[in-house]
Amino acid sequence: MVHVLGSRVLLRPTDPERSRAFYGGTLGLAVHREFGTGPDRGTVYFLGGGFLELSGRAEEPPPAPGLRLWLQVADVQAAYEELRGRGAEVLRPPEREPWGLIEMWIADPDGVRIAVVEVPSDHPLRFRP
Repeated sequence: MVHVLGSRVLLRPTDPERSRAFYGGTLGLAVHREFGTGPDRGTVYFLGGGFLELSGRAEEPPPAPGLRLWLQVADVQAAYEELRGRGAEVLRPPEREPWGLIEMWIADPDGVRIAVVEVPSDHPLRFRP
């Protein structure tokens, strides 16, 4: 078994400045660290229990069926109102799913789909044996 000491999600945006404006401004993620200089510098954001790194530049967005991000929040309705007010592209407003979570879907500037999820107080994910 590989002993993993840390992890992060890596994104190669088509327009790093636009993506930094989205993740740092629209989503309001806090910066963990930055490296390099200029418009293609790397930026690592805190992402709950992990990190999201924007680095490099892609010629094209990631394929549509590929990457998805899952962000858990305390109040998805409040997040919906806040993100909509900041101009986020809302793909679907909050709905309770058949599996019990309340989810909304947004997209980043390259079309990466992001689930913003609330775990209700009565959901099994809240209980640990």
